[in-house]
Amino acid sequence: MIRLLVVAALALLSWITYVDRAAISSVKDPISAELALDDRSMGAVFSAFALGYAIGQIPTGWAADRFGPRLLLTAAVTIWSLLTGLTGLVHSLASLIAVRFLFGLAEAGAYPGTARAFYSWLPASEHGRANGIVFAAARVGAALAFPMMAWLLEHRSWRHTFYLLAIPGLIWAALWFAFFRDKPVSSEPSAPALSLREAFRTTAYRLTLLQYFAANFTTFLCLSWMNPYLKQRYSLSVAEAASYTMVPLLVGATAQWISGYSVDRLFTSRFRPVSRAIPATVGFAISALGALSIPFAQSAPAATMCFALAAFGAEVTISPSWAFCIDLGGKNSGSISGAMNTAGNFGSFVSANAFPWIQTWAGTANPYFFLLCGMNLLSALAWSRMRSPQSAKS
Repeated sequence: MIRLLVVAALALLSWITYVDRAAISSVKDPISAELALDDRSMGAVFSAFALGYAIGQIPTGWAADRFGPRLLLTAAVTIWSLLTGLTGLVHSLASLIAVRFLFGLAEAGAYPGTARAFYSWLPASEHGRANGIVFAAARVGAALAFPMMAWLLEHRSWRHTFYLLAIPGLIWAALWFAFFRDKPVSSEPSAPALSLREAFRTTAYRLTLLQYFAANFTTFLCLSWMNPYLKQRYSLSVAEAASYTMVPLLVGATAQWISGYSVDRLFTSRFRPVSRAIPATVGFAISALGALSIPFAQSAPAATMCFALAAFGAEVTISPSWAFCIDLGGKNSGSISGAMNTAGNFGSFVSANAFPWIQTWAGTANPYFFLLCGMNLLSALAWSRMRSPQSAKS
């Protein structure tokens, strides 16, 4: 029962995390209009979060290993919630970039802290489902953020919406600090422990970093430029674009459930050595097909389905990636998963900037989607060489 409550609390946190970070895409137009920002400027705003988020991964992962997820997550959630509120106070591009960078830096602790909590409280055979639940909640949060923000913008200014978004995180942080304890159910480790330095010496971990870069390159598109892309290309209203943008994110949530279940089911079968690799390989192949199809979509519903296919495949790779890091890291899961997330969020940073630059340079976003397809195919190949000590144990 306690394990279920831990997973539920962290799933709720994941939901809050993605509501907070996806909101900026929904208010792109009113912010751009009020602050006189073009698409390249907004690309810098989107990527400022990704850069801060990437830089903060290893330090916050180390803090989760050193001080425990109770203190780390309490501090991180409190700080980023306050910064969410501060987003409503900005009056220039520089201040907006600064706040979003610091917001990303604070949010960096969310998933390394979660990984460290899972190591302490859950056996290895449940890591797939637990990560699937947490990241499914994230995608539901992102999906709901778009219609929720559309509704709020009809009744409040974009500034007031950010004030309101700060409240849930502050409540969560207070409850987490009051009730969660770092003490695990059992002191028996669920995985061998590699230090971050030792992990970097393995081919498997280096490939983990590369494939997670590609995964985030895809998933961040759905949180940043997909909404404006659909709105502009198919002449959609704010509400129409929001409803279409929800679909790939909700599909991504479904992918997380399927992937998490598959990882754990394979882990307890004769396919244990490839229990992480099989779902991830299939996922990247599906994502490549979806990305390749987007430029040929002739309508908003068709494009949405292509985005959904790409998102589904990329999301399938997330749970095995985090389970893989917990396999490798054990008591160092925070820092090892944080380093992987650093690589992933540099992928987000590049993705946020590459989309408007490629579109401006080529006059179309099509080369971006072809690049996305190629990266996903290479990542599928990378998983063929990735094995972890935990999954290989008999």
